[in-house]
Amino acid sequence: MFITFEGIDRSGKTTQARMLADALGPDAVLVREPGGTLAAERIRDLVKDLDVTLSPIAETLLFGAARTELIEHVVRPALEAGKIVICDRYIDSTIAYQGGARGLGIERVEQLNDWIADGLWPDVTFLLEIDPAAAGDRGGEDDRFEREGEDFQRLVAAAYDDLAGRHPDRYVPIDARRPVGEVHEQVLEEVEERRAGAVQ
Repeated sequence: MFITFEGIDRSGKTTQARMLADALGPDAVLVREPGGTLAAERIRDLVKDLDVTLSPIAETLLFGAARTELIEHVVRPALEAGKIVICDRYIDSTIAYQGGARGLGIERVEQLNDWIADGLWPDVTFLLEIDPAAAGDRGGEDDRFEREGEDFQRLVAAAYDDLAGRHPDRYVPIDARRPVGEVHEQVLEEVEERRAGAVQ
């Protein structure tokens, strides 16, 4: 099973991904995007660097390069070994941020990344929903995307809403304003239900 967490900055993705991995134990492999390999981590440093200016297309291609490294060296081998892969961000982040908020086009970026990932899409995507103003009050790392401000995050949130409408079978919207433990319980319940359904 391949599980991803999506949402605007500071919506709680990293926390929930880590909690789910802890709950599932040795069957789970936790990864993040961009990152997970030496090359992908170096790309992560570049795209988040506050001193670097990148065009939307350059951002998209750099995220894609990191993604294909992660898929080839970590995600596919783990799935083939029967593991549950939990990813903190994946293709939908690029679609929402660069395709939606940056204006490159949701369908265009989605098609590009389908090729980049060789058709590997998540079985379930948890969309952590929170108002950008409330998310901005939470702590977190400061990077190029968070510096874009609340209006940018609203464009990202709108793009995620679009994606949830396009892929209702895969997307599970979650109210991320609630306590962390409550959100985790909902996530874990959904995962267990889908695992049970896959066995039947």
